[in-house]
Amino acid sequence: MSGHSKWANIKHRKASQDAKRGKAFTRIGKEITVAAKQGGKDPETNFRLRSLIDKARAANMPIDNIERSIKRGTGELPGVSYEEQTYEGYGPEGSTVIVECLTDNKNRTVAAIRHLFSANSGNLAETGSVSWMFNKKGVIRTKKGNLTEDDFIEQLMDFDVDDISIDDNTVTISVNMKQLDMVRKVLKDTGHKIESADVEWVAKTLVEVPENKEDKVIAFLERIEDMDDVQNVYSNLK
Repeated sequence: MSGHSKWANIKHRKASQDAKRGKAFTRIGKEITVAAKQGGKDPETNFRLRSLIDKARAANMPIDNIERSIKRGTGELPGVSYEEQTYEGYGPEGSTVIVECLTDNKNRTVAAIRHLFSANSGNLAETGSVSWMFNKKGVIRTKKGNLTEDDFIEQLMDFDVDDISIDDNTVTISVNMKQLDMVRKVLKDTGHKIESADVEWVAKTLVEVPENKEDKVIAFLERIEDMDDVQNVYSNLK
């Protein structure tokens, strides 16, 4: 099967490094707060919350932090009210970008993102200008272990799997987002350690950038992702 984008793999490794430094805790905590606010505090009935709790545990986030984030979402503890915002734009070297944010001040956030695009030979675009080049997919990441790609294909043959790719020891599985929870459960029940399971924007077509320009695009994407209000950054970088 075809591979996931290079940026997706870099982003995943970067998230693991951020988790080791504790940098990921604030980002995951904000997502947990919003998920609990929207769907309630019971992870058995709130898939989004359940997957985020798994993500938090994979990042070694303390259980007290997780519980506080949930209580902020349900109103049991005071906290900031976050608003979800999605921005689309064109980055350097023909790259397309989708940026998902959680912010308590959308004017501040959009101004900062627009400036970063402009400063890197890109521009922020209208809603829908870029998203049509992507599909929303359920994306699960787990460790490969001793299994091969064929082993995963056989294990998941009853599901609508779009893509399985392996980068180092990490397996990335793209599925119909309506089957995301079912596939996650099958993998977890068969002993796989789930690193993440979420709905993501996946580019329909990947763009290959000249090798001498690739670092410029990756640096731009990393600068966006490092912004405080940014939760996720997706690109068509091959």
